Amino acid sequence: MAEIDDIRLMNDEDLSDEFESTQKELMNLRFRSATMQLVNVNEIRLAKKKIARIKTVTREREIVKSSL
Repeated sequence: MAEIDDIRLMNDEDLSDEFESTQKELMNLRFRSATMQLVNVNEIRLAKKKIARIKTVTREREIVKSSL
């Protein structure tokens, strides 16, 4: 639960940067998994969840801005 709170504390620019870096990390994890170099395959699931959390917070902020 603490991670979503940390994400909500970020500003829009930091969220964008974090989203891009997490996507790159996920891509690298997938490559490592395909070449059998990834030890912990749960890292892929965690990266996907982090991306989903970032997208959720971004969408929440869009909805708040549009309702004003």
